[in-house]
Amino acid sequence: MSETVQRDTCPMELEFAATASLLGEPTRAIILLKLLGGKALPAGELAFASNVSPQTASGHLARLVEARLVSVERQGRHRYYRLADVEVANAVEALLALMPSYRGDAQRKPAPAVGTIPYARTCYSHLAGWIGVQVLDALQANGYLEPSGDKTFAVTDAGRAWFEQLGVPIPIRSSSKLARACLDWTARKPHLAGSLGVALYRRMMELGWVVPITGSRAVRVTIKGKQELWKQLKLRIA
Repeated sequence: MSETVQRDTCPMELEFAATASLLGEPTRAIILLKLLGGKALPAGELAFASNVSPQTASGHLARLVEARLVSVERQGRHRYYRLADVEVANAVEALLALMPSYRGDAQRKPAPAVGTIPYARTCYSHLAGWIGVQVLDALQANGYLEPSGDKTFAVTDAGRAWFEQLGVPIPIRSSSKLARACLDWTARKPHLAGSLGVALYRRMMELGWVVPITGSRAVRVTIKGKQELWKQLKLRIA
């Protein structure tokens, strides 16, 4: 019977080890982190970011596509790569949360430096980093979101009114994918993910509250954004 169990589990263990090795190779790790911003990027840009030749980058990308961690889109003669889905993004963020340098007491650590990825960044099209954590805390403190299960939130009546006056419509029938908690590897606390997190970040960009920093996943909170976050959520950002 033990031999049967071993035969049944070995393929899964081997597949798990193979997937882990794909994530653990330095060049592929850089590629996955670069794609964590949610945008489709050409192979040349990923090669430059990884400091390898285009041919080497193409080899790594082929392996990631074969493993279904990355998808590829063709536009004419060019190929653009992106993370396969949100589950891959969540897995990469979860691995980042395991880094020894971020597994200490996050409550005692000062806020990260402004303009850095730990301070504010995109995580697969929603707002993450120290700012993202503060926004989620403020949404709960103001009674706009409340926990409703395993890593999910429900939008309260007050929250529905707040989001809609901000220009973020809330579907009448919500699902578990609407508002999720995504553990932030910098603060060891969750930021807002799910379709609501994506919609809120897009609206914050449209309103000029946040601005992406060119060439990076980092995000800058504008003066207007600081003023509005205080006005709307009583969230003070120095």
